[in-house]
Amino acid sequence: MRGVKGRGFAEVAAGAVVLLAAVLFLAYAVTNSGRSSAGSGLVLTARFDRVDGLGAGADVRIAGVKVGSVTGQRIDPATFLAVLTLNVDSGLRLPDDSSAEITSEGLLGGKYVALVPGGSDRNLANGGEVKITQSAVSLESLLGRFIFSVTELASNQAQRAGPPAAGQPAQAPAAPGPAPVGAPARAAQGRSAPAGGAR
Repeated sequence: MRGVKGRGFAEVAAGAVVLLAAVLFLAYAVTNSGRSSAGSGLVLTARFDRVDGLGAGADVRIAGVKVGSVTGQRIDPATFLAVLTLNVDSGLRLPDDSSAEITSEGLLGGKYVALVPGGSDRNLANGGEVKITQSAVSLESLLGRFIFSVTELASNQAQRAGPPAAGQPAQAPAAPGPAPVGAPARAAQGRSAPAGGAR
């Protein structure tokens, strides 16, 4: 009985440890996603033509360093632009001519919002809008354009190197060369040889 109770206690303890690790991991994920700080910090908005692959919780960075996160996104019904809500560290003083661009960590990396501080003397207030923006670049669109350009270039080169068009006169064959100079004289001497032998 003691062995059974010991195994039961060990299983309960192991389950408690796993549950605690799961709770800690969840808390860490929520903290680093930026959603726990949605009510604090400097709240800014930015409008983009397209935000492909960027969702809530994405990083907001300055010079590659995370300073906030994306807390929301919506469509402006008047302009049909994507409006992002950014929560940035309140200790930063961003000039009002700062710009925001959507970029990626690499060819297959995740996307984030990069803020580029401007040089104005006035700073963005809480609830302000970043006016200068650059939308996300669609890698699929760029790849499609590249493939189309290569295909079109190969097709043009094939047309230039193709056979001549119909109706174009063919090249005339070369005329035969002149006969050797001594050939007629030897032929005449051959015909007159029997006559000399009859004499």
